[in-house]
Amino acid sequence: MTNWDWRRLVKHKKTKRPQTEQANIPDRYMQQQSDDRVTGSLEDTVRYITDLLGENEDFTMHRFHVFGEYRAVMFYFSNMSDISIINTDILKPLMYLPPHMIGKLPERQQLKDFILNDVIYHSKATLEYRLPPIIEALLRGTTVVVVDGIDEAIMVTTTQVEKRSVTQPETEQVIRGPREGFIEQLATNISLLRYRLPSTDFHVKTMKIGRYTKSKVAICYLKGIVNEALVKEVENRLSAIEIDGIMDVGYLEQFIEDNNFSPFPQVQNTERTDKAVASMLEGRVIIMVDGSPFALIVPTVFSQFYQTTEDYSERFLMVSFVRLARLLALVFSLITPSLYVAIISFNPELIPTKFAVAVSGGRAGVPFPSVVEVLVMEASMEVLREATLRLPQQVGGALSIVGVLVIGQAAVSAGFVSPITVVVIALTTIGSFATPAYNAALALRLLRFPLVILAGMFGLYGVMVGLILIANHLLSLKSFGVPYLSPVVPGNFQGMKDTVFRWPLWSMLKRPASLHTPNIYRVGNDVVNQLKQPSTNTLDPIDVGNEKEDIQDGISPPSHGNPGSGGAH
Repeated sequence: MTNWDWRRLVKHKKTKRPQTEQANIPDRYMQQQSDDRVTGSLEDTVRYITDLLGENEDFTMHRFHVFGEYRAVMFYFSNMSDISIINTDILKPLMYLPPHMIGKLPERQQLKDFILNDVIYHSKATLEYRLPPIIEALLRGTTVVVVDGIDEAIMVTTTQVEKRSVTQPETEQVIRGPREGFIEQLATNISLLRYRLPSTDFHVKTMKIGRYTKSKVAICYLKGIVNEALVKEVENRLSAIEIDGIMDVGYLEQFIEDNNFSPFPQVQNTERTDKAVASMLEGRVIIMVDGSPFALIVPTVFSQFYQTTEDYSERFLMVSFVRLARLLALVFSLITPSLYVAIISFNPELIPTKFAVAVSGGRAGVPFPSVVEVLVMEASMEVLREATLRLPQQVGGALSIVGVLVIGQAAVSAGFVSPITVVVIALTTIGSFATPAYNAALALRLLRFPLVILAGMFGLYGVMVGLILIANHLLSLKSFGVPYLSPVVPGNFQGMKDTVFRWPLWSMLKRPASLHTPNIYRVGNDVVNQLKQPSTNTLDPIDVGNEKEDIQDGISPPSHGNPGSGGAH
């Protein structure tokens, strides 16, 4: 039985809980009073709402008369609502009859439609007769007006929550590329995506997850490019989540990934709007949560974690060189400590003679074997790195410099570690920093420790066995059905144009084949054919002629037959 089959079975069992356990579901009002409605009695409705929300200090109830005739009550949370809108767009129009209606006071039966269509100065005003949606709207910052004798409440969206401005992402720095990053408000994030995708094919589906938080989750995709089965699978996995609250998209990631026990992330996250849009253009799905500045990208393959946004803004030759450097950094961060331990402990004959003398001289007086030495240094670096992240920014930078220079030098001087070990650990740390994705670098940092232990026990044989196990695990992983090592395994030539090396953009004609998109072409054939035509150097001096000021000799005439000297005047 697969991981997701097990989850569906557990969900099926949960739906058959005893009635006594159902009563313990959070937010009892929403569950037990779901059929309650607004009645024509104003005092009954007021008593109902105040019994639930009246104990909150920021809850406001204001009594007034509509047009000086009908008794009414307004409810809102002062800390979540825009008071100026409430006063000018709702309260003032309701208290004073419009000039064209003076002497023509509407009947009570027509009052709600008249208020909604002709009185309130707000575009987001609705009627609601069920009490649970009214309570939930109040908790989200909506203003509710109840009029005596009317069996429906008037709800006006007045939510105002402080938010930070759109700034450059902190975790994904690029040299060349847009500087826009997501913020915590979901509506702003969707607007950033829609700004870049002014297309009717851009679709957004929403749902609420969390028994207490009722967090709004958005599923974004491009219809006609994405595979509809993928969208359905994303909806199924998200709808299966049952939890008290969702604070960040990382909560969703842990529920929807295929293999929870793998150190490698199967869902990519990003703060960048351009990266999210580029992923949707490939046929992927974006998942966002209200309150989180990150977006999830599904499905995800291993090569995505070593690609950055600027890889597609720069020329392909330069980008290919940089990607190769990142691959070398991956090798450094994963296998350098284990190779060092294996060679020093089991195969010192592989070291050149002069270098071996220098290594042995550096290790003279070190009381620990190489495997213990490396493990202690690796653990110390992990602690130092974590301390650097958790401390305030002004102190963290100083601590990293002190840790690398002072502590490392002191350890070598005291004979606790050898200088070559410090160099190996430094190369390893630098290699992990060169990995663009933090969660992918974290997986490599974790896997270094078992590789070092295997190298200390079995030498190079242990290193090879460890690497084979890691490769086998990577081959077994899937993200929403897509093989994790795609397009390398299974091989796809078009997909390999965007792996270790990046081919020119005009040569990457198709979208990733592993996504099975209905529209496979992303570059038009006419563009490719046009680029293959011989270039026309319109302003080449040989073609248009050359002109020298006040000199008649040595001036080249135009070769394409145009009259005049051909120079610019």
